[in-house]
Amino acid sequence: MPRRPEPELMDEPAQATAYAAADFAATDRLVVDRFAEILTTLTPGRCPDRLVDLGCGPGNISFLLAEQYPEAHVVGLDGAEAMLAIARERLDSRENLSATGDNARPASTGGARASDRRFGGNLEFRHLVLPCADLESPDLVQACDAVLSNSLLHHLHDPAVLWHTVRQLSAPGATVVYIKDLRRPESAAAAEDLLHRHLGQAPEVLQRDYLASLHAAFRPDEVEAQLLQAGLTGLRVAPLDDRYLEIWGQL
Repeated sequence: MPRRPEPELMDEPAQATAYAAADFAATDRLVVDRFAEILTTLTPGRCPDRLVDLGCGPGNISFLLAEQYPEAHVVGLDGAEAMLAIARERLDSRENLSATGDNARPASTGGARASDRRFGGNLEFRHLVLPCADLESPDLVQACDAVLSNSLLHHLHDPAVLWHTVRQLSAPGATVVYIKDLRRPESAAAAEDLLHRHLGQAPEVLQRDYLASLHAAFRPDEVEAQLLQAGLTGLRVAPLDDRYLEIWGQL
C-alpha cells in the first residue's frame, strides 16, 4: 500500500477534544515504561535533566514523564494550538488542585503530597510548528539529554523534518532518543482490519483520523533509509506489535 500523507496538524477543536477524551492510558504508560527501560540501559543511573516530548498533543505522556522524573524539566512541544490549550488547562487544574490541597493541609503533617511532588513546576508546554530553523526556543537547542516522541512521524509530509529537529534538540554525545509511531500495513484491507480491531468502538472522528494515520505511516525500511540520510547512525528501528514501529538509541 503506497503512503498517503495526512494533514500535519490536528488543530480542529473536535479532533483535540475527542483525542483528549479518549482513554489511551494503557498505551501511553507503555511508551513511558519503554522509554525508561531504554534510558536505564543506555545511561545506567542517570536521570534526564531536560526532557522533550515532541508532538505532545494534549499532554498525556508529558504528565507521565513529569511524574516519572520529578527532578527533570519536561517540555511538551506541539504545533496544534487546540491540543496545547487542553494540555495547559490540565496543567493549570492540577497545579491549582495541588495548591488548594497544600493550603488545606495542617502544617503539622509535614512532607509533600503526591500531587505536589508530581507537578512542582517541572512541566511546561510550548507551541512549535515544524520545520523551524531556530526552534523559537534557544534554551532547548543542543541542550536536551532526552527526546521522546509518540505518533508524530507519520503526520509529517517530509520526515526529514523530524530528524533535523531531533538533532537540533540533542546535546551531542549525551541524548537518549525514543520514538514510537504507527507502521503502515501492507494493504487497505489490512488497515481496515486494524481499525476495527483496535478502535472499532471509538468516536467517528478518531476512527477517521486513525485510518488516515495508518495510510500515512512509514515502514521500518523507509525509516532506516531516513536515518541513514540524516546521518543518525546511533539510532535503530524495529517493528513492534501488530501496528507500531520504534526508533531508539543515543546521539
